[in-house]
Parts: sequence; C-alpha cells; structure tokens
Amino acid sequence: METSSFQALVRSEFAPRTTYLNSASTGLLPARAVRAMHEAALSVAQGSPDDMFADVEAARAAFARLVGVAADRVAAGASVAVYSGLVAASLPAGAEVLTAEGDFSSTVNPFHVRGDLSTVPLERVAESVRPGTALVAVSAAQSADGRVVDLPALRAAVRAHGARLYLDASQATGWLDLADHIADVDYLTSVAFKWLTCPRGVAFFVVPDQADDPAGFEGVPALFAGWVAGERPWDSCYGPVTELAHSARRFDESPSLFAYAGARHSLALIEELGVAAIGAHDLALADRFRAGLAALGHEPLAAPGSPIVSVPGLGVRRPELSAAGVEVSDRAGHLRAAFHLYNTEADVDRLLEGLRIG
Repeated sequence: METSSFQALVRSEFAPRTTYLNSASTGLLPARAVRAMHEAALSVAQGSPDDMFADVEAARAAFARLVGVAADRVAAGASVAVYSGLVAASLPAGAEVLTAEGDFSSTVNPFHVRGDLSTVPLERVAESVRPGTALVAVSAAQSADGRVVDLPALRAAVRAHGARLYLDASQATGWLDLADHIADVDYLTSVAFKWLTCPRGVAFFVVPDQADDPAGFEGVPALFAGWVAGERPWDSCYGPVTELAHSARRFDESPSLFAYAGARHSLALIEELGVAAIGAHDLALADRFRAGLAALGHEPLAAPGSPIVSVPGLGVRRPELSAAGVEVSDRAGHLRAAFHLYNTEADVDRLLEGLRIG
C-alpha cells in the first residue's frame, strides 16, 4: 500500500485525543470495530441478537491468514495463560522446558508451577537447546523492553535437537511478519488487544497440523473444553462432550462475543494495511525516537528491529508526561514507548520534547 493510502486509511479509523505511545499495553480500537460492537450490543438490547459466532469464525480465519496457517489450526479464546497451561499439561513428568529470564508471566508461569524447568537469559535461549530439551517457551518480542528473539537461530536449534517450540507472539503479531517462521513453530499464541488493535477478550492459539503431527495436536489435553469445543457445539450443550472438534476448535474457550464482533473488523484493517507496511512504519518511528534520545544524552536498552523502546531511569517521568497528554508506560523504572500504525513523527517529537523540558 502506498504511504498516502496507508495514512488516509489510518486517519479514517483512528482519532486519538492524546499522544498515545502505549500499544505494548493496549492498542487503540479502530472506528469500524467500535461501530460493530455498538451494533452488536444494540441487537441484544433490542431482543434480536446478531450471530456473533460468525464473527468468531471470521476472526479465526483472519488471524490464520496473518500468521500463515490454515484456519483449522487456530483456536479462539481469551487468554495466553490458558493456552500456556494446556501446553504445559501436555508434557511428561521431568520434561526439560527452557524459558527466558524475565519473560511475561502468562507465557511462562504455567510451566514454572511444575517445578522441572530450566531458565536462561533471552540471548542464550537458542544455544541452550540440547538433545534432552522437550520444549522452548518464549515470547517473540519481550513485553518489558521490546527485545526480539533470534527466531532463525531458535528455529534451527529446536529443529536440530528435536525439541518443540511454543511462541507467544502477543508483542509481535500486527507488526512482525511471522509467516516465514511458522513452519518451525509447534505452538503459537497471541492476545489481540495490543498490536492487532482488537478489543480485550480475544486471543488465539495455533496448534500443529493434525495430519502432519498428531502427537502435537492430540497430545495437548483439552482440559478447558466446554460445549463450543464439540464437533457439533449445539449438540454438546449437556453432559460430557462426546466428540471433540476435529480441528483446533477443540481448544476454544467460550468466546467473549462482543469482543469478537469488533475483532473481525480490527483484523480486517490489519490485513488491508499489511503487516509489512505496518512494521516498516512502526520501526521507522522507533528509530527516530532512538536517535532523538541519543541527542538528549539517553541510551535505551538494546532492542534492534523492535517498535518498543525502553529507556532506563526515565519511568519516573510517566505521570508528568501523561498529564501533558503523552501516554507511555513505566516498567521497572524504565520508560517504555511503543510506536504503532496510528502514530506519527509528530508524536515522536512531542515525546522527545516532553523529555527535554522535564
């Protein structure tokens, strides 16, 4: 998409009243998603509920296209922690699982409660994979500081040693093209309320293809399966579900329907704009901010190729920046700025000016 068309489409969908640089926490909702949720809520209030299960299927299909898999490999839910828990429950006693130090708790905590894991620094994850490693569980991009895992090296390591890879892409889907990596990812999960600009209450889980890897598919226990996980959901409302879905839908959580009513339209916008174009836009803004920080005498944590920039010692400035209409995060004393499709060079410069005069 041409730059002018990209910008025109973005401006038609987003009109923030602040300088919003906090997409790593929560992405802004596009106008089309807000309208769809409003209409869905009205349909229920008026006694003629829309078929929001169709929205779930449309959202599932859109996410599948974005990450480069078939829709029958995608489960629709609401929480990364739930899907981390399912993968953790699939492992035998004593299995070696590698997780990165300081990774997001929803990604790794379900593995750590088992008490038989190994934890290593993020930059050493790939080199730490060995023949006895059963699984590597790691975020594609770190929430705290934006560091992007070396996916080519990690993919090569798990392939060489026969380990499985569980990737939390919550801080990557929407700006990082994962299609080139997905062939070597066994399990992928992502919330959608950050870079995918969806409402809260939407998350996805990608499982191995059942035909190619039945152990990776059927080996994950459907511990949270309710009626929506049945092969015929409306025939699975009472008593035990006698036949689980023959696709990843067996791992569906009962969906937050209003959230999915908006999500299908948010994901359609991401597809229209294109992940490659969004990523280039986001990274250019992050690089502009890094250059401006250098001019001010500040050095951010190293996170090349990431739209998340974390600056040590400046987290204390968040309240005054917020009061001035510039929204960022404070993470462990670090100022975290996250640049996304609705941000502009003027937003970057406004943040830099706020840091300069403070």
